[in-house]
Amino acid sequence: MAAAQRIVIENCSIATVDADDTEYACGHLVLAGNRIEALGAGSAPEGLENVVRRIDATGHLATPGLINTHHHFYQWITRGLATDHNLFDWLVALYPIWARIDEPMAYTAARGSLAMMARGGVTTAMDHHYVYPRGTGDLSGAIIRAAHETGVRFTLARGSMDRGESDGGLPPDFAVESLDGALAATEATVKEHHDPSFDAMTQVAVAPCSPFSVSTELLRNAAELARRLGVRLHTHGSETVEEEKFCHELFGMGPTDYFESTGWLGEDVWMAHCVHMNDSDIAAFARTRTGVAHCPSSNARLAAGIARVPDMLAAGVPVGLGVDGTASNESGELHTELRNALLINRLGAHKESALNARQALRLGTHGGARVLGRAAETGSLEAGKLADVVLWKLDTLAHASIADPVTALVFGAAAPVTASFVNGRQIVADGRLLTVDEDAVARATRDEARRLAQLAAQR
Repeated sequence: MAAAQRIVIENCSIATVDADDTEYACGHLVLAGNRIEALGAGSAPEGLENVVRRIDATGHLATPGLINTHHHFYQWITRGLATDHNLFDWLVALYPIWARIDEPMAYTAARGSLAMMARGGVTTAMDHHYVYPRGTGDLSGAIIRAAHETGVRFTLARGSMDRGESDGGLPPDFAVESLDGALAATEATVKEHHDPSFDAMTQVAVAPCSPFSVSTELLRNAAELARRLGVRLHTHGSETVEEEKFCHELFGMGPTDYFESTGWLGEDVWMAHCVHMNDSDIAAFARTRTGVAHCPSSNARLAAGIARVPDMLAAGVPVGLGVDGTASNESGELHTELRNALLINRLGAHKESALNARQALRLGTHGGARVLGRAAETGSLEAGKLADVVLWKLDTLAHASIADPVTALVFGAAAPVTASFVNGRQIVADGRLLTVDEDAVARATRDEARRLAQLAAQR
């Protein structure tokens, strides 16, 4: 790294979220190119060459960038609808609208979703996109383009549905794909866009939507496809009691047993929600190292229930945090999920001992990296890892009287992001994105939301 340009960050508190939860009350970070070269207590070493910038981060906490493990970007243009519905009624109300989404809408909605997360400290995002109406353009390519422009590290979970209304599913028939069509399109997306390298900015996962919107054949064949291509698997699982009832009625078993019967448990798999899990389910996830994307705000918004996160963590299940789609979490921010995960889980059986501030931060950083299969590269601040770093300003009115910076970040109001670096490149400065025009993105999302509403009204 001798020839790499260096950025030196000094005088900040540091929460590394490494295996030992190492923290420095006042320390430094040295970024060299796209890697973390060094970090530790006190000032940076003297005599560093090629230092192009020094940041005095007094009053700040440095953490790994936040990692979002479940989202549906397209929902940015359908926020604020069906606000008093449970999951199944919500889906029935919104699927006819979502089925009208085209390429410009997908691109614009992705830009809105990504911008909101990035300005709030997210450095690695993912999108589970599974609505591919016929003849609406290259939706996957549009979403990936939006992520590239925003500057975040990105995983596209290329979703699919092949069970439409005529087959007992919820989405309109013209919004689903055939079994062969979904598999072929997914394989093509992986081959065109997936980058397996250490510092990859774009990766692709195979992601049929859910047990009640895809056939058993699609689930089983998708698992085989992903393993043949060497990529990860993602879907929704055990989100509601209605889903559990559906699985028992249709397959004669609960969701976890059904997933296992189709090859959908394993260390290359992560599932969203996992709210209704019994002891046997949690043990199966722990045994197979199947990951979970915990989405506390969405679970509350849809009255789905409280996921047993403390029990999952105690069993060794990999758990990260997810925004989920903004039609069920209108704020669209991951940093608020740190607080919500902690508070909502304290309403469960474990009460005040359910989660603490550092466990919540770990869920949103290292836990997310583990769930996405990238814990060797990101999710903690360690020498040699990718330079995905966030500086949170904690010396303002909102946080200044809270002595512990991690407690301030998690328990306090949403902290301003003074700087966010992805792959060594700064994408946020003083709470504003440097990569895209936020006001232009806001106008475009408003226009596309109106166009979608008009199209849906004509059906």
